[in-house]
Amino acid sequence: MESIIHYFETIPSWHRSLILVGGITFFWLLEGTVPLYRFTYKKWRHALPNFFFTLTTIIINFALAFVLLKTADWTVANDFGIINWLPAMPLWAYIILGVLLLDFLGAYLPHYVEHRVKPLWMIHLVHHTDHNVDTTTANRHHPLESVIRFVFTLFGVFIIGTPIGIIMLYQSLSIVATQFGHANIRLPRRVDAALSWFLVSPDMHKVHHHYILPYTDSNYGNIFSVWDRLFGTFMKLDREKIVYGVDTFPDEIENGSIKGLLKQPFNKYRKPTTGA
Repeated sequence: MESIIHYFETIPSWHRSLILVGGITFFWLLEGTVPLYRFTYKKWRHALPNFFFTLTTIIINFALAFVLLKTADWTVANDFGIINWLPAMPLWAYIILGVLLLDFLGAYLPHYVEHRVKPLWMIHLVHHTDHNVDTTTANRHHPLESVIRFVFTLFGVFIIGTPIGIIMLYQSLSIVATQFGHANIRLPRRVDAALSWFLVSPDMHKVHHHYILPYTDSNYGNIFSVWDRLFGTFMKLDREKIVYGVDTFPDEIENGSIKGLLKQPFNKYRKPTTGA
C-alpha cells in the first residue's frame, strides 16, 4: 500500500493523461462491442463538444492544482482533518476511508447541491442535455461547473485532511468510474444490479440521465453507490425506458453546439415536468 500511495504522490501528468485517454479509448471500443443502445448519431461529431468540455475541465483543474496541493500539505503538516483526528488505523483503512469521504464531499454532495440550487442546476444542465449518453459524456461540464466542483473538492480535502497521494488516487479512480458509469454498454442485468450495491454501475447512473423528474434527481453517486442508498436518493428504472436529455431543454441541435452549451446556463428556465 505504501508503494501505491508513493506512486500517486508523485504521479506524472502524462500518467494522469494516459488514464483519461486510455479509459475513454477502452470504453469507446467496448461501446462498439456490447452497446446498450445502437445510436444513429455520428460518434465523432457527438464527441466533439464533449471533448471540448473535457479539455476546459483539464485546464481549470491544472491551473488550480497548486491550491489543492498546498491545502493537502497544510492538513498533513498540522495534523488537521477527520482522518487525522481518528485513532491510528492500518494504512489500507486510512486510504479507503479517505477515498470514501472524498467521494462524498467532493462528488456526491456537490452533485446533490447542483440539482437543488437553481443557478447551479442551470450550470449543471450542460452535462444533462446530452441526448446520446456515452463515455465521452463523463466530463461534459461547463467551465463554471468545473470551478464549482473544484471548490467542493478543496473543501473536502480541508475537512477530511487527505494527503496528496490519496487525492490523486481518488481522482484517478473517479475518472475511470465516471467513464464506466456513462459508457453506452450493456452488462448482464444481474451483474449490473450486483455491482450497484457498492459501485455506481452503468444502469444505475443512466437512470440519473432520464429526461424527467423524479429520476433526474436521483443516483448522484460517482464511484460508490453507498451514498445514494444511505441518503435515500437511489432509484431504479428499467434500462429500456430511459430517455436521455432534459425535458425543459429539448433542442438536440442546440444541445450539441459548443456555443449553445456555453450560453446554456444563462438561457430562460422552464419548470420541469414529472412522470414515468
